[in-house]
Amino acid sequence: MLLSQLKPGDLAKIISIEGGFGMREKLMAMGIKEGSIIRVISTHGPVVIEVRRGMVSLGRGMAHRIRVVRL
Repeated sequence: MLLSQLKPGDLAKIISIEGGFGMREKLMAMGIKEGSIIRVISTHGPVVIEVRRGMVSLGRGMAHRIRVVRL
């Protein structure tokens, strides 16, 4: 399942990130990496998630490249 398919309130674990080195670096700088547990806050406009007690806003294109498993 893709991050962009989750609904607000869903809890999920990131299982893979599709994309090049630059994208992975950018996500890692925001605390988003394989194995991270996230909670979806909002899906209107950009996808807003909570990760490691912080909130991160991701564009839809980026959210389509992050595979997750719902917990």
